[in-house]
Amino acid sequence: MKKTFATRGAGILAAAIAGLVLLPGTAQAHCDGMDGPVVQAGRAALERGDAGLALVWVQPKDEPEIRNAFARTLAVRKLSPEARELADRYFFETLVRIHREGEGAPYTGLKPAGRDLGPAIPAADKAIAGSSVEPVLNLLKDSIQKGVRQRYMEVSHRRDFDPADLQSGRAYVKAYVEFLHYVEGVYAASAASHAHEAVGHQGEQPIHHHEP
Repeated sequence: MKKTFATRGAGILAAAIAGLVLLPGTAQAHCDGMDGPVVQAGRAALERGDAGLALVWVQPKDEPEIRNAFARTLAVRKLSPEARELADRYFFETLVRIHREGEGAPYTGLKPAGRDLGPAIPAADKAIAGSSVEPVLNLLKDSIQKGVRQRYMEVSHRRDFDPADLQSGRAYVKAYVEFLHYVEGVYAASAASHAHEAVGHQGEQPIHHHEP
């Protein structure tokens, strides 16, 4: 039962955070947009003639394909405004497709700019562009607290059920399980994230400073 509890807790966490902060799959789909960071990087690379601005978004093994697409695009876009538009689109599609393949995600075409991405992604992008992560932390804190409070109120409301009323008792058990799974899931995800950070830091090579 403990294994089932943990498994369901993790699933509830994923659904909870997705429902509270962003729509399922939105984080990955952000990179599909014409106004997303991958296309923006590709556009800057073409304008500056610097493939490196786009290459940071793909795996090292995919660099030759992107360099080839970049060179072809630069050559074709000089022919005419129409050719430039088509060549740029080809490069953006190639860049996004390869980027998503590197993430293990499917490519379903470029998405139009201005999509509703929910509150989380715009807040995260704004934090990166600015100088403070506090709005993101507040957004997550408020969402998680809301989820905890709602489930707590539900189980608290059903706690004093009549033992002779099986329907009420089962409704309490359902609310109880959902509350505990939600709390455990949020905590487990946070603890797993900290553990991953610790492992990553342990794998880093120490920096040695030499006196001149």
